Amino acid sequence: MLTQIKGLHHMTSLASDAVENNSFFTQVLGLRRIKKTVNFDAPDVYHLYYGDEVGTPGSVMTYFPFPNIVKGSRGTGEIGETVFSVPTGSLPFWQERLAAQNVQGLAREDHFGDARLRFSTPDGEGFALAEVADDTRPAWTGNGVSADHTIRGFHSAGIRLRDDGQMAELLTFMGYQKVDRQGNVTRYAVSGGTGANTIDLVNLPEVAPAREGAGSVHHIAFAVDNRAAQLEVRKALLDTGYAVTPVIDRDYFWAIYFRTPGGVLFEVATNEPGFDRDEDTAHLGRALKLPTQHEHLREALEKKLQPIPA
Repeated sequence: MLTQIKGLHHMTSLASDAVENNSFFTQVLGLRRIKKTVNFDAPDVYHLYYGDEVGTPGSVMTYFPFPNIVKGSRGTGEIGETVFSVPTGSLPFWQERLAAQNVQGLAREDHFGDARLRFSTPDGEGFALAEVADDTRPAWTGNGVSADHTIRGFHSAGIRLRDDGQMAELLTFMGYQKVDRQGNVTRYAVSGGTGANTIDLVNLPEVAPAREGAGSVHHIAFAVDNRAAQLEVRKALLDTGYAVTPVIDRDYFWAIYFRTPGGVLFEVATNEPGFDRDEDTAHLGRALKLPTQHEHLREALEKKLQPIPA
């Protein structure tokens, strides 16, 4: 069993419009845009990062907004819901705020004892806010949401599968432990993590596979402290029979990727070097930052990429 995994690092999804995506996460959800860069493999497409003040691992939601991308369809083999942690008693504030912004899919529920508010992004991606009493992660209040209500980071992610058996084995190997079950949902958690320590496996044997598009989660990333820990994880996964990529430099972290038995793409990302490696904390997310190999395209990209308000 691995001991290096520290919970979630980030989640990366697909969107249809950069300006709409930026507005939703900064002006509606109150997160900070911490990086404005481009897709390594398609530099004419943004890669936008949102999180807390410094982009702490476990708080970071990232997006590839592909213009004219088709809308994804919900199903199995995907992350079906991303859940953020908010302070106890803050859901009435959020319900009023999201309703005023015409956010779709609003629904209150109790899930494993947590009060939750479910909703959808403009592209139809499933999200929820969960009230958590003991989440001590720092609050980011720069976009007008008070510390009494602001999102602290991820709480959990729900993975939709036709058969959750092999995924349960993988999570156990990665250091997660089964903590509860409600109906067709089994909850796993890792101790000593980023605060984003929980994964829910949703067993849906009769549901067809998802089709990726706008509103789909592209991959889910798990955190390790450093590159040495990442190499240990990579070796263990290779020894277990997983096809794992070489280590890839993503500028703000190093990454490895592998496809899970249920079809979901997993990443293991380092907590180093962080998002302040090329911008000071006060100015994160303002300037267009390009990977070194794409710097020669700057003039063309700045003309082509859709302008996004600061």
